[in-house]
Amino acid sequence: MPKPGHAPESETPKRRSDIRNIAIIAHVDHGKTTLVDALLKQSGQFRDSELRETMLDSNDLERERGITILAKNIAVNYKGVKINIMDTPGHADFGGEVERVLGMADGVLILVDAFEGPKPQTRFVTQKAFERGLKPIVVVNKIDRAEARPHEVLNEVFDLFVELGATDDTLDFPYVFASGREGYASDDSKARSGDVQPLLDKVLEFVPGPVVDPDSPLQMMVTTLDWSDYVGRIATGRIVSGSVTTGQKIAVMKADGKPLNGEVTEVHLFDKLGRVKTESAEAGDIVALIGLPNPEIGDTVCDRFNQRVLPRISVDEPTLSMLFTINDSPLAGKDGGKFLTSRHIRDRLDRELEHNVALRVEEAGSKEKFLVSGRGILHLSVLIETMRREGYELSVGKPQVIIKTVDGKKHEPFETLTVDVPSMYVGAVMEPTCTRRGQLIDMTASDNGISHLTFSIPARGLIGLRTRLLNATKGEAVIHHRFECFKPCEGEVPHRPNGVLVSQENGKVVAFAMGKLQERTDLFVKPSDEVYEGMIVGENSRDNDMVVNPIREKKLSNMRASGSDENIILKPPRDMSLEMALEYIEDDEYVEVTPKTIRLRKVVLLETDRKRLRLR
Repeated sequence: MPKPGHAPESETPKRRSDIRNIAIIAHVDHGKTTLVDALLKQSGQFRDSELRETMLDSNDLERERGITILAKNIAVNYKGVKINIMDTPGHADFGGEVERVLGMADGVLILVDAFEGPKPQTRFVTQKAFERGLKPIVVVNKIDRAEARPHEVLNEVFDLFVELGATDDTLDFPYVFASGREGYASDDSKARSGDVQPLLDKVLEFVPGPVVDPDSPLQMMVTTLDWSDYVGRIATGRIVSGSVTTGQKIAVMKADGKPLNGEVTEVHLFDKLGRVKTESAEAGDIVALIGLPNPEIGDTVCDRFNQRVLPRISVDEPTLSMLFTINDSPLAGKDGGKFLTSRHIRDRLDRELEHNVALRVEEAGSKEKFLVSGRGILHLSVLIETMRREGYELSVGKPQVIIKTVDGKKHEPFETLTVDVPSMYVGAVMEPTCTRRGQLIDMTASDNGISHLTFSIPARGLIGLRTRLLNATKGEAVIHHRFECFKPCEGEVPHRPNGVLVSQENGKVVAFAMGKLQERTDLFVKPSDEVYEGMIVGENSRDNDMVVNPIREKKLSNMRASGSDENIILKPPRDMSLEMALEYIEDDEYVEVTPKTIRLRKVVLLETDRKRLRLR
């Protein structure tokens, strides 16, 4: 049976020379989207007014965070050849996007930072590309950095390819030195001007056109889904064999092997930054089909009268789960939320499942609670952030790793953690990491005073570790991790060392009360903020929780003495991002997420009920 993205066996396979399908893969923040900007400009198909920085970061979250979350498809014409370019995420939590996109490509541009060199996600995506037999072109990017070391990085890429078992042909890979931001590429690492034409020339020379079987019946794997309020689901994929035309009778082969018969109402090809309607498309083209009956990622679209199924996309399993439930706090519905019920949350999660292949959703004991599993905290927090911006309110529980039973023994996910840090902070990194069951695998020091540490650590040990390492190294640690494998469960991992301050009243925070409480440690709220009984308002200096009254006002009297009034100076409250809040909470706490606010709270709001539970 043929592999996805490759033509089925045929006596007369053909190779198209008028098209190239390439994916751009790299570690996070190595410059993929910026390089695409340069390629778009080089193509000469756009006016300057049409182009802006990071054109493909269309999502608000992508622009704010400076990372790619969703894979994108564009097409440019160069020297009479259509080049389909697929931009992919660089963070391990969005690996599901990468795995799907590679099924549509014949070659990959592997971007590597000229200073940082290959990183954990570089290894991950490169390994996936090699598994599919894709032709690599290495782009050593950001050579204009003052500390760039392009030739050393090129050698490191070669070593990485050897480790991944690359063939002799693959090891003889083409490469260019480039600066996506400045818009030039060259065979000379010392070049500091020009354009990216040398890179496009190498794409035409070294990336083969797709091998196709135009005379066989239609076969296409659905690798991406889009949604339109007017036409419903839009299925995107690469045609492996045959052709598709508007009005063609097709069958969508589902996971259980059963076909759903339907008709293609529209065929779209990718052109420039969008899609254009066409009457037909043939093998090798990346197309978007409209009108298919309930398509899902991994389905095969084939001729109704000659049904042949392609192997479904396999995606790495989720490693982390969180409890999603309704927001039942006293402030529910008061922060602009439009979707509050469990039915709203369920419908939204179902829609997410249609295109987020790395996500899993199941009911957790009641119809109001859902166990949502994903690749990591960033993967799930992006979903939560997207939902709150759409007007959803919900409560989210502490992240939990997924435990598997193998040969009667419990196994948990382990991750490869890499930390780049100034050598003076190595001890500050080692202590908290090893305390959380991390085992040092490798440690190297570079000439510029940066140490590179590699650990194998349980995924649950990573929860909350990033914040601790950044604090311990004064923000200078560069931290990355990726899934390694499931191993037998380790011992206990230390929990949060401090308890919390829990409000015992409903009302607005008063500065007088905060002045007394801030002596105990950091606060999470400021004067005039709304609080309620059971809401977490700060961190205790000790390891136990303390119930406090943050709305207590100063008692007024008829007698005043000189100097009796206090000048209250409050420290700014600790500003918690969504990821920090999710890493901070314990098992008996929730993060309350609304369109306007992120709050921390106890699962059981009333102190009397919490005491009763502790006594059991």
